[in-house]
Amino acid sequence: MKIGFDNEKYLKMQSEHIRNRINQFDNKLYLEFGGKLFDDYHASRVLPGFAPDSKLRLLKELSSQAEIVIVISAKDIEKNKVRGDLGITYDSDVLRLIETYRGQGLFVGSVVITLFSGQESALLFKKKLENMQIPVYIHYSIPGYPSNIPLILSEEGYGKNDYIRTSRPLVIVTAPGPGSGKMATCLSQLYHEHRRGIRAGYAKFETFPIWNLPLRHPVNLAYEAATADLNDVNMIDPYHLEAYGETTVNYNRDVEIFPVLDTIFEKIYGNSPYKSPTDMGVNMAGKCICDDEACREASRQEIIRRYYAALNALVKGETSDREAQKIELLMNMAGITTADRKVAVKALERARETGGPAAAMELDDGRIITGKTTKLLGASAALLLNVLKELAGLDHELRIISPESIEPIQKLKVDYLKSKNPRLHTDEVLIALSASAAINPQARLALSQLPRLNGCQAHTSVLLSDVDIKIFKKLGVQLTCEAVYEHDYLYH
Repeated sequence: MKIGFDNEKYLKMQSEHIRNRINQFDNKLYLEFGGKLFDDYHASRVLPGFAPDSKLRLLKELSSQAEIVIVISAKDIEKNKVRGDLGITYDSDVLRLIETYRGQGLFVGSVVITLFSGQESALLFKKKLENMQIPVYIHYSIPGYPSNIPLILSEEGYGKNDYIRTSRPLVIVTAPGPGSGKMATCLSQLYHEHRRGIRAGYAKFETFPIWNLPLRHPVNLAYEAATADLNDVNMIDPYHLEAYGETTVNYNRDVEIFPVLDTIFEKIYGNSPYKSPTDMGVNMAGKCICDDEACREASRQEIIRRYYAALNALVKGETSDREAQKIELLMNMAGITTADRKVAVKALERARETGGPAAAMELDDGRIITGKTTKLLGASAALLLNVLKELAGLDHELRIISPESIEPIQKLKVDYLKSKNPRLHTDEVLIALSASAAINPQARLALSQLPRLNGCQAHTSVLLSDVDIKIFKKLGVQLTCEAVYEHDYLYH
């Protein structure tokens, strides 16, 4: 993929900008971190050159000044809310995040349980954390939040919340996912710090939408596609336009909440330090794009991938048609269709030629390799083998896994594990290839090509099993599937 983003420039500019923001207040800044602190693959896909761990590297540069506060909603604990990308509950993810940050040499100061209204499961989680010597604070539900400002800024509002004890100038407030109460946690701390004579500051670090790109720039449209399930909408920041005569982009939730925040700031400080939602942000990503067209094209492809994902979820009964309809509208705005995804076109062509499921993958040099369904292999497994042979420079007719080694696996699946599908999935074909690699140098050469699949595009003419999807994800392949099942079964 062509590089369109200067990551080193970004790290330098971003860290300097955050330090400057800390100095605007009494050496105390509560920084709300939106999105993922590490493994930010959406950003790396739409801004080619952005490293998925950029935010983590940024924090490590600021590590001597920073501590992390992790926020989780008591409501999410109670309903066992699950992270869709990892398949783990939010409370489990809190523990994962703490371990990951500590492993990177970052200081995790505490955990805050928000929106608490007596949930027993939240109290059990609090006890579990305290047994691990992790400080835990409770913040309560406030009736009429966020519009009931007199109650919010009172002893029965923010005053009822625990004061979070922090020891460093920069407090990073993050969470396992959206809706956890990060902003409310920051504002509660401003209230408590003010009562203690400290004029602490608040700022927001959201990578998207990028405030200094046009409203309908594909990078910003791709963010709308990524948050279609939340119904976020990018919009011109009217407060910034009025204050400065400058057009900037923000999103609806921040614009809608700004009058409330403005009033809260005035009540706490006496005057508001910000004139617009854009003023609250500290994001420098837009200033580090070095090839605009590369980022535009990467973002167009991301929108198409999001569209396929929405269609897949619709067929599986996991969402309504509203999400797919919204992304289809964004595709129209960007002037693209599914025909602009080359691997999708090739996979469907191959399926028509063979009369069965097929798959295609685009390599980093633009070559497109296909795979078809056979008696031994599913289309995605066949595709993997064909791609590995191509990358290794091996003849496609060469058998690097013997049929004799595949047949026992099929017998295990059908006769002993009672599977209806005798064909090998991607995980099974990789295991068979690994076994062959022990005695076959050509199989070993093919297996060594796996790292080169990272970042490649792939498409299949039918929905894949969860097993196959996970394998492609682990290999770093950006996969899409047609929203149809291979068979007309009621249960999949």
